[in-house]
This record gives sequence, structure tokens and C-alpha cells, in this order.
Amino acid sequence: MAKRVLLFLLTNLLVVVTLSILLNLLGVGRYLTAQGIDYQALLIFCLVWGMGGAFISLALSRVMAKRMMGVRVIDPHTTDPAGQQLVQMVARLAQAARIPMPEVGVYEAEDINAFATGPTKNRSLVAVSTGLLRRMDRAEVEGVLAHEVSHIANGDMVTMTLLQGVVNAFVMFLARAIAWAVANATRRSDDEAPSYGLYFVVQIVLEIVFMILGSLVVAAFSRYREYRADAGGASLAGRDNMVRALEALRRDVEVAAADVQPALATLRISNPAGLARLFATHPPLEARIARLRAA
Repeated sequence: MAKRVLLFLLTNLLVVVTLSILLNLLGVGRYLTAQGIDYQALLIFCLVWGMGGAFISLALSRVMAKRMMGVRVIDPHTTDPAGQQLVQMVARLAQAARIPMPEVGVYEAEDINAFATGPTKNRSLVAVSTGLLRRMDRAEVEGVLAHEVSHIANGDMVTMTLLQGVVNAFVMFLARAIAWAVANATRRSDDEAPSYGLYFVVQIVLEIVFMILGSLVVAAFSRYREYRADAGGASLAGRDNMVRALEALRRDVEVAAADVQPALATLRISNPAGLARLFATHPPLEARIARLRAA
């Protein structure tokens, strides 16, 4: 756990340092001027922080996933029967999906889980937990792998990162622009300077509110891509295998909450109730199974 926290902090430090240097090179680090907000500089500032942070995380996603999850990459030429079977299964699915062969890995975890990550289709990784391999049969494992390969074929990691980056940029821009308007509107005279203290308080509150609203959009897209990956997995491994994989997940009531980076497309599931479903990244398993059976 300590190693994961350290790697997370180092990654975020790298992002902050890189983006700070880039902003200084662009000369847009200071968008508040004596005349007010320089909106062009603010827009560039928000795009660099919003999009830049998201894409740096994506670029590092495969490396960070290996280190943070303790993924052991399987040698494609391994003589271990279990490893051979896993690699051959992914190779067959990747060929059917017409994508380059991903790296295949296994990591220690008791729960049933799998994820796909990587910045491009040429640099992708599919990893499964040891708990999944112990508690699923061959057909169910194939359904899980087909789902993850479908994520890669659909380019889900990139589109999710792009959407998150756009949301981040809009949240930052709108919060600052509205906060400045509020600070200006509360001046008692035209000669009085806006209250920077009020500006920063309003900015923080608006960023929290807008980020919550933005997360609804991101979660909705995430649920859509899960349905799409299920359909893709069914076309690659067969609908029966995909349904069996989801039913095995439904039986696994001990599944814990995900502890992975945002750039990972993970199979791990939870089924929140009420309004919490609006923030869920995965649709209910019952809905996913029903949609596959009706297809």
C-alpha cells in the first residue's frame, strides 16, 4: 500500500512540474491582470491543466498499472501451461478484433477483476487477477478477456481520457470566469478593486459543484462504453461466454470497490442504489446480462 501511495504522489508531482513548465513556456500562467481576466490566457491555462494532466496520466497508465497493481507480465514464449493458455486466448481475441497483440499480465488479488489499459492500441495491457483465474472456468475467462480486448479495440482509454480532459478544462474555465464576474458585481464602486478573497472562495465552490455535475457526464459515458464492450466481447468470444462471465461476476458478491487509476478500463463492479447510480461507472450487472440476452 505504501508503495502505491508513493507512486501515486510521484506521478502527480511529475504532472504538476511538467504542466507548470509548459505554462511558463507559453507565458499564460498569470491570467489575472490589473485590467481583469485575460480570457485567452485563461482558456489556454485551463486546456493545458485539464487536457494535459489527463493525457500525461494516460501516457503513463500502462507503466503505472504494472507497478501499482504489481502486474507480472507473462512472457509470450512461456512454457507454463496456464500462462500459455492465457496468452493464446488473448492472441486469438486480439486477432479477431484486428488489433496488435497486447501485453498479458496477472496480479495478486482475491477478488474477480480484470482491466485493460495503455495509451494506444499498440501499447496496451490486459491484466487479470489471480482470484479471477481461480474462480472462473475457461469459458468465463474468455468472456472477461473478450470484454477487455473490446475496450482496447474501441479505443475506450483514449476517448475516456479526452472526455475527462474536456470536462476538467470546462470546469476550471467556467468556475474562474463566473467567480470573477461575481467579484466584479459585488464592488461598491467602479473605482474599487474586486475582492480577490471572494473570487477564490467562489472559484473553489463552483469547481466542486461543476466537477460533480461533470462527473455525471463522465459516468454516463463510462456506462455506455461498458455496454459497448459487452457487445464487442460477445462478438469476439460468443454471447454465451460473455453472459456466463457476467453471471459469474454477479455471483461474486464479495467484490470490493476499485483501487485503480482512472485511465484503467476495469471489470470490477458495484451496484449502488438510488441517485448513486448516476455516478456509477458500470451499469447494473442484471441490466448488462439482460441486454446481451435480448441482442
